[in-house]
Parts: sequence; structure tokens; C-alpha cells
Amino acid sequence: MQHIYLDHAATTPLHPDVLEAMLPYYREFHGNPSSLHSFGQRTRHAVDEARSVIAESLHALPSEIIFTSGGTEADNTAIMGIATALKDKGRHIITSQIEHHAVIDTCAFLEKNGYDVTYIPVDKQGRVSPESVRQAIREDTILISIMYGNNEVGTVQPISEIGAIAQEKGIYFHTDAVQAYGMERMDVRSLPVDLLSISAHKINGPKGMGALYIGKNVKINPHLHGGNQEKKRRAGTENVAGIIGFAKAAEISGRTLEDHRMQYEKYRSIMLEAWSEMNVPFTVNGSLEHYLPHILNVSFPGTRTEMMLMNLDIAGIAAASGSACTAGSFEVSHVLEAMGVAQEILQSALRFSFGYGNTEEQIHEAAIKTGEIVLRVSKAER
Repeated sequence: MQHIYLDHAATTPLHPDVLEAMLPYYREFHGNPSSLHSFGQRTRHAVDEARSVIAESLHALPSEIIFTSGGTEADNTAIMGIATALKDKGRHIITSQIEHHAVIDTCAFLEKNGYDVTYIPVDKQGRVSPESVRQAIREDTILISIMYGNNEVGTVQPISEIGAIAQEKGIYFHTDAVQAYGMERMDVRSLPVDLLSISAHKINGPKGMGALYIGKNVKINPHLHGGNQEKKRRAGTENVAGIIGFAKAAEISGRTLEDHRMQYEKYRSIMLEAWSEMNVPFTVNGSLEHYLPHILNVSFPGTRTEMMLMNLDIAGIAAASGSACTAGSFEVSHVLEAMGVAQEILQSALRFSFGYGNTEEQIHEAAIKTGEIVLRVSKAER
């Protein structure tokens, strides 16, 4: 039986070229980048080159990039860093109801420590209204954090419009771009953002590796202490192999972005057309106009998410209920809840996400098997 992996939004397989680029930094070049001897300077040079590659992918300056252990730490660093640096100016933060838990839980922690957070609602497509952000701004607002593209339904937010409002009001703007990086071209020279989070393992890079763009005029308080690495903004010996792998993944991702977007659009069409031809009832969750092409969140009324996932796994298809961070719990999606979808839609949602290694044949096979399972399960439920 062929196993088909359609959970790339949770994590992606390591690209072979990325592994090849990393291996020398496990086998030969093991020096600490902070050491002054030749071993250390060899890895220091490699880290500097990798930082330039990541910076170039965002059209940022190398000095504006700090490496982290992943997207979660990048989000925490941005939000906690601004919150603590500006606590004397204000303690009000604006975010949305559909953020990744790395943002929502960090904001919840701050609420328990004297900060006030406004959670902006979204429409039925999962979009934040820029005007609702404007109306939520107060005199003591110090940070706005709205994700670039949602990890569950793929909806892309009006980042430019929200960022323009933040700039107009003199408020720092952070975007969690972890899911969108590698799918959307990003240029921080024209995009009005002050902080932007990205992660390696979403673009066929290594797990445990991320980065945060911090605009050159933005000052944050570090939340990791004990060393002068990353210009004193993130203490800890650099994960050299991970950094090298991240840079290689970013280079490959940038080179193949347009081709992959077209490929994943085709995959979406294959699945939707197959289900229509099989007379499978379904509803697409999220925006049909503003979306990340590699994410397809769909509900099959008359089925249950957990039952579908088990049947799909038996059939050799890996899909998800939504965010990987709640995988295994079958908790109701806070994203779909915020979108106000009907209970039947909420309880039957699945996320298929495409990526490196998938083929049209695999997608067609997965669509047919999914359709057959839906028809069988929904009939049994009646």
C-alpha cells in the first residue's frame, strides 16, 4: 500500500540537498562560532553567510535577522520582547482570534501579568478586517500581532493594510509568517511590518530552527540570557548545522516558489473535482480568494473528524484536523469556531496540505479514497 503524506502544514520532509549541506557541520566543522580560533571562525563565516541568505529571502539586512529554535520561539521573542521593552509606555496588545497558539498563549500569559489583550474577530472566511484593528487601537497600544497566513484554513490576511494602520499610529506590528514563508514572496522593504517570524521545518528544512526579522529601528528585550550571541538579542550557542540547513531550504524554496504555487493549485483542483464527480458532499473552509495554495481545509457533513482521520490513516493517507499543536486531542478548532461555522461543519473538518514529494497521481488517489471513505462513513452514521 502506498502511503501518501498530506500534512505538510504540520511539518515537511527534509530536502536531500538540505541534509547534504548540513552534514559537514556535524562531521567536520564543529567549532563554536564564538571561538576565536580557526575552527570557530570557519563556522562563524558559515553562519554569517546563512544569515545573509535568510535576510535576502525577505529583502532584509543581515543584522535584522536573529536565529531561534523555531517559529514558536520567534513569536514569543517578538511579543514578549516588545511587551517588556515598552511596558512603561503601555500594556495593550492587539491580536486576532485565529492566531497560532504560540501567539495566543503568549498573549494569555501576558494577560495574567498585567497586560490587556484585544482579540479581533474574523469573518466567515477567516479574514481580519483592517478597520476592526483600527477601532481597537488605544492610547496605550504597543503592539499589533496578526498572522500572515492561517495554518489551519490557509486564509491570507490583509497584512499591508493592517501594517499601514500600525505605522500611521506609531505602533509596532508583528506577523507570524511561519505558514506563509515559502508560499508568498515577502519584501520587508515595502511590507509595513516591524517583526516577522519564520521557521525552517515548514519549507523542507530542519526542525528546531527558526528566525525572527526585527526592523533595524526596533528595540526588544531578550528573553534568553547568558551570552552575547545574536547581538545580545538571543543568548545561546548557535545551532550551526540547523542554520546552514535553514539557509539551503530558503534558497531552494525561493527558487521554486512560483512552480510550487501552480502545482499546489492543481492539487486543490484535482481533489475538489474528484469529490464533485463522486457526488461527495463537502464544504471548503476559508477564503476562496485569499489563501495559501498548499492548504485545503474541507468539511464532509455527516462524518466526524476523528473517524475520518482513523480511516484515512488505515488507507495510507496522512491528513490532519488542523493545527499540529492540538493533534491527538480532537479539540474543536478555535479557528473554525472564530469563523462561526455550523456545528456540523466544525465537527467534520479535515486539513489536507501539499508539499515536496507529492505527485498528481498521489493526490488523485487520495481524493478517491477520501471520497469513498466519506460515502461509507456518512452512510453508516445515518
